[in-house]
Amino acid sequence: MASSLAHRPRLRFAPSPNGRLHLGHAFSALLTFGAAEALGGEALLRIEDIDISRCKPEFTRAIFEDLAWLGLRWPEPVLVQSTRFAAYRAAAEALERRGLLYPCFCSRREVAADATHVDPDGGPRYGGRCRHLAQGDRDRAIAAGAPHLFRLDMARAIAEAGRPEIPEAEILPDHRLGSPTLRASDPARWGDVVLVRRDIPTSYHLAAVLDDAHQGITHVTRGADLLAATDIHVLLQRLLDLPHPVYAHHGLVRDAGAEKLAKSRGSESLADLRARGWTPADIRARLGFG
Repeated sequence: MASSLAHRPRLRFAPSPNGRLHLGHAFSALLTFGAAEALGGEALLRIEDIDISRCKPEFTRAIFEDLAWLGLRWPEPVLVQSTRFAAYRAAAEALERRGLLYPCFCSRREVAADATHVDPDGGPRYGGRCRHLAQGDRDRAIAAGAPHLFRLDMARAIAEAGRPEIPEAEILPDHRLGSPTLRASDPARWGDVVLVRRDIPTSYHLAAVLDDAHQGITHVTRGADLLAATDIHVLLQRLLDLPHPVYAHHGLVRDAGAEKLAKSRGSESLADLRARGWTPADIRARLGFG
C-alpha cells in the first residue's frame, strides 16, 4: 500500500517501560513532538510494553511524569501494547495461513551454532533448520508441548511482496523533517526474523507495524539504531496491506565515553537530573532544543 501521507500528520513517541527515561529518550521525544507541531499535526504517546517480564507499571507512571515535566502534552487515551495481543495474534495467524510464518524449535545455542552470517544488529542470522521441517513433524512437536516461536520465511515473503522502497526524510538542523525521498530496502539481510516470540504472541517488529497503522501514524521518528529494522517493517506493511509512513532516523545521544545511553548500563535518568536541580530548559539546551 502507498504512503499514509493523505492523512493529517501524526507522529508517535513510543517508549518501553522497562526503566527510567534518560537524555536519549528526551531527545527523541522533543524531536517527535516538535516535528509534529512543525508539520501542523499531532504527536501521540504509545507505551510499548510487550515484554511483560521486564516492563513495570511504575516505569509507565514515570514516563508520564517525565514527559509532563518536559512540558509535553499528548491526546488521550494512550495506546498500551499489552492490551493489543489479540490483534497481534490475529495478524500472525493470517501470515501463517499464507505459509509465511513457520514454527521454530531451535534454542539460542543452536541458532548461534548453525549461523554462518550475522544480521544487521550483529546477532547470528538464522540458518533455517526448522524451515525445512515437514508439517507433520511440526504438528507433533507443538502437540508435545515443545517450546517454539514463529519466524518469517524471508524468501517467501520477498517472493510475494518484493523489496518495498522506504520513504525516508532527513532530519534538518532545526529538527524539522525534510521532504521524503525513496531508498532501497534489503530485508533479506535479516534472514528469517522472529515475528512471534515464545513467551508472547508478537514481537517488536510486528507490534510496531500494526500499531502504526492502527493509529494512523504518518511519520516515524526514531534512533539510528533502528534504521536497518525499517527493511523488515516496510516488508510487513506490504504483506499486511498497510500504509508506509515516512521514516526519519536521528543520531543517538552518547555519554562522555561515546557510548550510547542505555537503561541497561545505568545511564543517568531524567529523574536523576531533576533531583540534581536540572530544569526542563536545561534539558532542552543540553540537547540542542534551546
